[in-house]
Amino acid sequence: MRQKEIRAMVTYDVNPAGVKKCKELIAKKRYVLDSEWGDAAPDADAENAFLDKHSWDDYSGWHLGLTEGPGDETKARYAFGFGDFTKVHRSALIACVYRAAQWRHKKVELAAHQLLQEFDKAAGIE
Repeated sequence: MRQKEIRAMVTYDVNPAGVKKCKELIAKKRYVLDSEWGDAAPDADAENAFLDKHSWDDYSGWHLGLTEGPGDETKARYAFGFGDFTKVHRSALIACVYRAAQWRHKKVELAAHQLLQEFDKAAGIE
């Protein structure tokens, strides 16, 4: 008989600041239609460079999820990034929907899905 692996499931809340920021960027057409999110996503150095010049509130605004547990002024607190600190990427929203659905974070999944619909409408994607 195989023993099942038990994982501690991290939980997330939807980040209202991230949803608001994403909507604002979409409305201003500050987005990227075609990108490979794996290549476009900010790495640790880019995140650190952003934090050197911006507040934690600014950093928070680029994430759709808030990790329950870590303190507010830690990178571990923020999850489900949707942009490159200048524009929202369609591929990032798709990745957010996929990852949230995969790990059963329904609230984040639905928020990301709604934002993807708004993005597509703004971009004329039907």
